[in-house]
Amino acid sequence: MVALISVGFALLGLSVGSFLNLCSDRLPRGGSIISPGSRCDNCDQSLKAIDLVPVFSYLWLRGCCRYCGARIPIRLPILELATAAIFALLAWHYGLSLELAIALIYASLFLLIFVIDLEQGLILNVVVLPAMALALVLSFFWPGFEEFWPEVGPGLVVSSLLGAAIGFGLMLLPYLISRGGMGAGDVKLAGLIGLVNGFPLVLVALLVGIIAGGLVAAILLLSRLVRRKDSIPFGPFLVMGAMVSLIWGENIMDWYQSSLTALASPL
Repeated sequence: MVALISVGFALLGLSVGSFLNLCSDRLPRGGSIISPGSRCDNCDQSLKAIDLVPVFSYLWLRGCCRYCGARIPIRLPILELATAAIFALLAWHYGLSLELAIALIYASLFLLIFVIDLEQGLILNVVVLPAMALALVLSFFWPGFEEFWPEVGPGLVVSSLLGAAIGFGLMLLPYLISRGGMGAGDVKLAGLIGLVNGFPLVLVALLVGIIAGGLVAAILLLSRLVRRKDSIPFGPFLVMGAMVSLIWGENIMDWYQSSLTALASPL
């Protein structure tokens, strides 16, 4: 049953991934995500339904526009497949629940931020600010914070707000010190991650993001794929940390606390 549900949500993820591709193309240019319909960026030809089937159309068309032969970016099927895989994972992890619905919304927003920052080096206010407002509302319905804040009762939003303040504050300091080395979008993204994960899981998210970013940057520098003066978008790594914390954050915190207890106990 769980496998069947995961497959169903994987198919849903393919469709959502296709929509995220459209958003990734239009939002950085200030375009509408509602109209006009999907078109080829090269010849401006309106695309038919058969041209828009996630993954299948790319394979059937051999990665080229049916009308002008221009190459279709490989990002399109990759994002569709990635969204499908993440939706399936979330369905397997949460099962049919309110948590799953909220997690799917967060995953979609984070994937959109990931792709735009990776390709354009931008974390758009038009995405992050509405996402922060939405996350604040959804924090009233997100279970799990009571494990860390049992005295809060129904007001679990306190954990979310504290997470946002900590995430924003921790990224604000390096932003001010770096004098342009880190973008203001990263600071706002950290605030969003805090709203989504709450406290203390925001610390897990940021730590995972920083470690992942550091490792990838070191590998790229050592392999000479980038130079020291080249900028590497940090947003995708923060998104990775946010998703890891969203799914496994409580397990990581439990492991950390048990490790501290073991170290503190007498031999």
